[in-house]
Amino acid sequence: MKNWTADRLPILTGTTVVITGATGGIGLITARELARAGATVVLAARDVDKAHRAIASLPGDVTVRRLDVADLDSVRAFADAYPGRIDVLINNAGVMDIPAARTPQGLDVQTATNYFGPFLLTTLLLPRITGRVVTVGSQLHRFGRLDLDDLDWRTRRYNGLAVYEASKLAVVLFSLELQRRLDEAGSTVRSIVAHPGIARTGLVAHSPLGFINRVPFLVQDAEHGALPLLYAATQDVPGNAYVGPDGLFGFTGYPLVRKPSRAAQDPAVARRLWQATAALTGA
Repeated sequence: MKNWTADRLPILTGTTVVITGATGGIGLITARELARAGATVVLAARDVDKAHRAIASLPGDVTVRRLDVADLDSVRAFADAYPGRIDVLINNAGVMDIPAARTPQGLDVQTATNYFGPFLLTTLLLPRITGRVVTVGSQLHRFGRLDLDDLDWRTRRYNGLAVYEASKLAVVLFSLELQRRLDEAGSTVRSIVAHPGIARTGLVAHSPLGFINRVPFLVQDAEHGALPLLYAATQDVPGNAYVGPDGLFGFTGYPLVRKPSRAAQDPAVARRLWQATAALTGA
């Protein structure tokens, strides 16, 4: 649908959406618009006080539940305690180009936030999901390089941007394999990747790439950056769709189903990645 905007959202009364990392930026905008359309929205947030402040001005039915997606114990606790059905899970939480650090389980924080945590959360919640899983990707996945024997960056030299790129390549391959497994099981649930292009948010504020927020023709506001997530969560797109802006290089514009990199479409690598990730996370 050409130049699709949030004004075209369907009525979502009766739909329950869980979204991670939605205390600001495109996540909060996505939550706001889904709630405005009538959805029951659950913000899964590490900082519940910040989340409550964030939703104070939001319309509709929005609640908060604690989840630190980088901490696998927190992911398991969230999944164990979550009541009822989920129509749409949006794996939005993410960090970019941060210094090396380890989670309570000893995993790389950036990879855990962007990929390991969403992988475990999705697999644990999947029996309750009735509609779709939307995971936020990045065009930088096109530069990602995976080492299936070192997903956790223990033997390779840590480079914040390279880790980010690899984690986002893993996200797209995860969607591919998840959709294959859903299809094989005869499930109607769809796995979809959505990326915001280059949206002006705080994600890259601390990174050398932060300069890009000051280049008008390469970046769009967070309102437009949220559109691919909203489109992926509500519109009739196929399983394993890759939704992003329709402009040059997918940096800016309106939502469109496009193609990820060739490396992100390799089913053999996707299967091996799934197996390696399951072993690492105990999924």
